[in-house]
Amino acid sequence: MTKIKLFAAVVLATMLAVAGAAAQFSAKDPGVRGGDPGAGGPLSDLTKDQEAFFQAGLDDFQEVENLGDGLGPRFNLDSCGGCHGQPAAGGSSPATNPQIAMATAHGAKNTVPSFLSINGPVREVRFKRYPDGSPDGGVHALFVISGRVDPSGDASGCPIQQPAFEREYANGNVIFRVPTPVFGAGLIEQIPDSTILANQSTNISTKRSLGIGGRANRVRLSMTGEPNNNANDGTIARFGWKAQNKSLLLFSGEAYNVEMGITNELFQTERDETAGCQLVTTPNDVTKTEAKFGVDTASAVEKFSAFMRFSAPPQPSTSTTSTGSGRKAFVDLGCALCHTPTLKTGPSTVAALSNKDVNLFSDLMVHNMGPGLADDISQGGAAGDEFRTAPLWGLGQRIFFLHDGRTTDLLAAIRAHKSAGNSQYKASEANAVIDQFNAAPETTKQDLLNFLRSL
Repeated sequence: MTKIKLFAAVVLATMLAVAGAAAQFSAKDPGVRGGDPGAGGPLSDLTKDQEAFFQAGLDDFQEVENLGDGLGPRFNLDSCGGCHGQPAAGGSSPATNPQIAMATAHGAKNTVPSFLSINGPVREVRFKRYPDGSPDGGVHALFVISGRVDPSGDASGCPIQQPAFEREYANGNVIFRVPTPVFGAGLIEQIPDSTILANQSTNISTKRSLGIGGRANRVRLSMTGEPNNNANDGTIARFGWKAQNKSLLLFSGEAYNVEMGITNELFQTERDETAGCQLVTTPNDVTKTEAKFGVDTASAVEKFSAFMRFSAPPQPSTSTTSTGSGRKAFVDLGCALCHTPTLKTGPSTVAALSNKDVNLFSDLMVHNMGPGLADDISQGGAAGDEFRTAPLWGLGQRIFFLHDGRTTDLLAAIRAHKSAGNSQYKASEANAVIDQFNAAPETTKQDLLNFLRSL
């Protein structure tokens, strides 16, 4: 064989090898981004007093509650930071689930349900139906204080037991929720309703052609017929997996009571009033009217709200050629039609929150997601198959995805958005977009995944 022929053969073989490798390439989730969390700190232009409220809120957010603080009688964990810990305080579910150790901490006699694992997500449990078949949807706390004796109290006389989780789980009556990140939540709180509604009308013809709708989480008043989120103030709710909470104060008060059993000025009644389980018989957390300074008077619920309100949004990693291409694909494939890259706050009494761009990647609307993601739980005006478009900022450092934490694979989470309709629920509004994603070249998919992991 001549040198020319040999060279040609080598070139051909190389080209065939490269082509074969390209044909075999499949896009995959690059995994949780390492490095600095880029989140968990305060907004950069807060006043000194606002920074003090942020720090006080952060301290309370991370504080562990005990019996003497009012923990329980039914609860899911003993601190906000235990649930919201990845990649920093205020984030999402951590890699190691603290609920496993919590079950028997300080002599408590709880059993760890089979759907919890040490490497799985922190989970909140809701039941779909009551025993008579009517809709339930409420949180059924994982643990009870029965048998617990910690340095601040003795619950050895408390007789209550955990719900029958294994039976309900076997009957398909259990759904899960995982913690939502709260970074930059104050910016989300300050987005005007008019901005959300105007964005709903943006690119409306394209949205309709792809089957995308979406609406604010509202219900209708029977007397006026006006849309409303709660029959009082007529405004749009925006926090939680179904955008069921209007404000950070309400979000905080409800979580303190539901997740830790701590009664407060927003929720003053114990969720379980069984005799022998009331170690602290008055609302556990209230405004400290006798204090002399502003931050010292604030209740924990107010401090939690301040921490979230003054928290800076997650910072993305440095852009690369691949992530730049992925950002373009995000728009071209239609992802940005629901995951709106940027909305803007209105005027605020806090300069750091006033008239700011909010790069949240969400329209803050609820959408029909089909039977595949439906959890049969209605909250506010959101039905059993409707979920808020999850903000994607900070996605690069999240471990568990979707409302129930069912996967750690970002690619699987994207594809789970596709779901055909059935006799109970409509087809997912994301179907056409996911079809376009699935039909894209593997290199385009990889760029998109890389872009999402850069957020």
